[in-house]
This record gives sequence, structure tokens and C-alpha cells, in this order.
Amino acid sequence: MLGQITTIVGAMDLLGTFVFGLSGAMLAVRRDLDLFGILVLSLVAATAGGALRDMLIGATPAAFLSDQRYFVAALLAGVVVFFGHAQIEKLTRPVMVLDALGLGLFAVTGAQKALAYDLGPMGAIWIGVLTACGGGALRDVLVAEVPRVLCEEIYALAALLGALIVVLGHGAGWPAGLTAVCGAALASAWRIVSVYRGWQVPRARKR
Repeated sequence: MLGQITTIVGAMDLLGTFVFGLSGAMLAVRRDLDLFGILVLSLVAATAGGALRDMLIGATPAAFLSDQRYFVAALLAGVVVFFGHAQIEKLTRPVMVLDALGLGLFAVTGAQKALAYDLGPMGAIWIGVLTACGGGALRDVLVAEVPRVLCEEIYALAALLGALIVVLGHGAGWPAGLTAVCGAALASAWRIVSVYRGWQVPRARKR
């Protein structure tokens, strides 16, 4: 079971790394950064959440430091955006969509890896949310934006949904692969739909 979870986490982690790298690089292009800036923002967005996760659960050195595929995936995303950003920009809200996909993928891989390291349900959910939101938050800070997790429509709650599905599926004995796919898909979909529908978390009323 642990071997199966490790394989699933690894595959989805790499996919999430690439997708989040795309979102970071696209934001860099919009801020008119040069090639070096694009690669830096791609690398930060792609790896910061996973590094935070690994540090907190004691999986050291962090996966992106011990496995060069993470660096390659993140930098490849930056190169793809550098040469193909015009085509990607034609998509509807490309940064938001890519960010939502990465959010869903990292939420489930974070929770699954936490469970594999014997964390309890609440700890696994928390790690899933941190994994999903960490890279995007640092990416936004580097370009002087308020992190989306603090101010935008459904964001952290979408990550929480993905992590929660993983934890519930683990407790119920559901297949790890199917649970991960469902959790990532639902979290990403909720994030995307919430933007188009204008759903928001309640805010404090100002006098």
C-alpha cells in the first residue's frame, strides 16, 4: 500500500510541479520579467509548497532537492512559457486555470504523503492545504501581490476539499489512485467554478 501511494504521489507531484511552474512563469511574463525572472518564478511556484510539506513531515532532503526531475519539470515549464506564452494567453484566464489545476494536484499529494508518514487525519489535511497554497503564495509575494490564498474567491477551501477527500478515502479503504484523481479534479473544478460564478468566502463588514 505504501509503495502504491508513493508511486501515485510521485507522478502527481511531478505533474503538479510542471503545472504550477507554468502558472508562475505566466505571471512573470505578465509582469514583464526577463528570462531569468521567468525561470525563478516558475521554480518558486513549482517547488515551494512541496518543500514546505517535506520539511514539516520530516521527509528530508526535500523531494525537489534529491530528485532532479522536479527541477527539470519546473524549468521546462518556464521555457515553455517563454517561447509559447502568446498561445497560452489565448486560453481563458490561463494563470487562474493553471493555478487551480496545480492547487488540486498538490492538495492531494500533500495529504497522501502526510498519511504515508503516519500523520493523523487533521495533520494530513493541513499539510495538503499548505502544499497546495505555499508555492502560489510565495510566487505572488515575489511580484508584490497579496497572495490569492488570503484575498481571492474559494482558494484554500478548494485545497481543503481535495485533501479531505484523500483522508476520507484513506479511512474508507478506497483505491489510492482513484481517490487522488477525484480529489484533485473536484478541488480544481471548485476553484475554477467559484471564479466564474463569483463565489466568495464571507468577509467582515466595515463600518
